[in-house]
Amino acid sequence: MSCDDIQKANDLIKKTGCSLLTGSILLITAVPILFFCSFLQIVVHQDSPRGRHFRRVGPREKVYFESDDVHACIVTCGGLCPGLNTVIREIVCGLYYMYGVHKVLGIEGGYRGFYARNTIPLTPKIVNGIHKRGGTILGTSRGGHDTSKIVDSIQDRGINQVYVLGGDGTQKGASAIFEEIRRRGLKVAVAGIPKTIDNDIPIIDKSFGFDTAVEEAQRAISAAHVEAESFENGIGVVKLMGRYSGFIAMYATIASRDVDCCLIPESPFYLEGPGGLFEYIEKRLKENGHMVIVIAEGAGQELLSEIMHTMDQQDASGNKLLQDVGLWISQKIRDHFGKKRKMTINLKYIDPTYMIRAVPSNASDNVYCTLLAHSAIHGAMAGYTGFTVGPVNGRHAYIPFYRITERQNRVVITDRMWARLLSSTNQPSFLDPKKVKQSKEEGKLDTQLFNHAPKILNN
Repeated sequence: MSCDDIQKANDLIKKTGCSLLTGSILLITAVPILFFCSFLQIVVHQDSPRGRHFRRVGPREKVYFESDDVHACIVTCGGLCPGLNTVIREIVCGLYYMYGVHKVLGIEGGYRGFYARNTIPLTPKIVNGIHKRGGTILGTSRGGHDTSKIVDSIQDRGINQVYVLGGDGTQKGASAIFEEIRRRGLKVAVAGIPKTIDNDIPIIDKSFGFDTAVEEAQRAISAAHVEAESFENGIGVVKLMGRYSGFIAMYATIASRDVDCCLIPESPFYLEGPGGLFEYIEKRLKENGHMVIVIAEGAGQELLSEIMHTMDQQDASGNKLLQDVGLWISQKIRDHFGKKRKMTINLKYIDPTYMIRAVPSNASDNVYCTLLAHSAIHGAMAGYTGFTVGPVNGRHAYIPFYRITERQNRVVITDRMWARLLSSTNQPSFLDPKKVKQSKEEGKLDTQLFNHAPKILNN
């Protein structure tokens, strides 16, 4: 491919797409008549004062792959999430009906399914009603990523489009597959569709399944509220998902209006003493006679580590194994009020974790999953590779893998949404005055915490 050919291709690319945010993605080639020779880097408005932009999703005027030559595969990895089956269905149907692609394989059991030779053919008839079911018809697993074996399998099977559904760990694996494919010079498009109900993937506005998770969490919170208000000094404790990010707990709390206290990983708390959780619980019980506490699974882990002296352990995906903070805090509340305060309380603990992620996606997520699936199809057919799809500031875009794996999206407790939650629950900040004072003296006080606790610092 000559420099003139590359320039012509780039000129055509500029005419066939719009732009959005910072970053770049790679293109196999947007023009079918050009020979595949090297990956072209697409950067829109590179020298603009607004920075480099992601390219907008959507069908292109010309595509790289001929329909009859496409051999696509779909794999789901990591934990379950509402909407997985919907995305699978829409990829299959989209390839069939929009591009006339009839060779689509499902890789069973996550990444290890590539080299275990487990596949099932996927057709619109097979996937027709799967969106009404939870889970994934392909099965899933954590770990099992062997880049060399996976790419060997892709090469042996003649696969030239790979659609990867999974969270940040899965997308890192997809990035490794893309890099190995590029190193070998294969004409294979690798497209990611980010999945996590924790909503902790950065750059994109939200991940699919999140709306369904928040909606389903309402059932558990409602049940906890009914139990709590039906007994004297009733306390309902609900543990929700959120290993590092408390988005589900935060949004479910705001949506519910029945929650008196929300605890998330981003906002530290302490139990005893002035301004602590126990003092607040006692106050609410005296005022209302009952209360509901929502706690994310990753909240308070530093308190458990201090008490249990646990070692850092990880699961097959590299995620830190967490202690059950829901059971722990429930027992601490019982011990404090039963033994120390001599108060009779009726505490009910509800853990709907796996119920929430195993349900089918709701109407909102079904629509969203369709958009994501179609965006990935259009990108792969046009010759884009090494990207994931998702909305950025309300506009769907193609995002390079490295941009969504470099960090995690977390709740900002100085942001407006957390302020809205505090207004709804009327809970205190739970900042330990001693630690705040010590951090202030050492000059190590977190800006978020500093701005969040003016009353404590002024005392």
